[in-house]
Amino acid sequence: MKIGIIGTGNMGRILVESLIEGKAISPSSMVITNRTITKAMLLKDRYKGLTVGVNATEVASQTDLVFVCVKPIDVHRILDEINPYLTDSKCVISITSPINTQQIESKVVCSVARVIPSITNRALTGASLLTFGEQCSDEWKIKVENLFTKISVPVNIEEKITRVASDIVSCGPAFFSYLLQRFILAAVKETEIDQETATVMASEMIVGLGELIKQGHYTLPSLQEKVCVKGGITGEGIKVMDEELGDLFEHLFQATHAKFHEDIEKVGLQFSNH
Repeated sequence: MKIGIIGTGNMGRILVESLIEGKAISPSSMVITNRTITKAMLLKDRYKGLTVGVNATEVASQTDLVFVCVKPIDVHRILDEINPYLTDSKCVISITSPINTQQIESKVVCSVARVIPSITNRALTGASLLTFGEQCSDEWKIKVENLFTKISVPVNIEEKITRVASDIVSCGPAFFSYLLQRFILAAVKETEIDQETATVMASEMIVGLGELIKQGHYTLPSLQEKVCVKGGITGEGIKVMDEELGDLFEHLFQATHAKFHEDIEKVGLQFSNH
């Protein structure tokens, strides 16, 4: 199986790196391209045997599984460009949440899936979100799941939870790294600790927390109970968080869903007008 990746921006590049370093595929079985071709060439320099295509059509013509890793507003144009080079034996995967599998299926003749990766996949961990089109063959469903098992925990999701699932899996690392950074900066501001030391401590803490959960030692509630000794210092900190967080996360999901619906309307016009 040959894999093509159209677009080597942040997530496209992460897919290239993860799939190769997770040994899901060899560099010689991958063809990539990017609007700014020098970005793709940097990956070719790093992974010997990787092929860089001149454009999207060259990638689609030479590969079996084609990832479209461009901005939502550009997906429609790319599908138009590559459709003549797609056959019913191939599969196209979009990684953008505002475009659903039915819209992609309306443009191409092959199997279709949507996969929303996470930056955590770069460490060959975390989840990836899979949604298969109605016409996607069973063979491709198995191949795609097997591929993402090498770099993540693939989770099949329904269309109706696409945005919230993306918020948790794909946006979550940015949200919680922001909270961690604020945690570090507050420690530096309020005490005598320096930022470098606080960063090392906080980073090791969050990695350890992840391992505790991953290994099944605690659930989130049981971990809090274990650390929060009655009348102790941790409990005082939790009280402050409980009071001051308020509806922060409710507002966060409201904002991401509002932007999501804006994006759906924009790309929806493209698909409805053609």
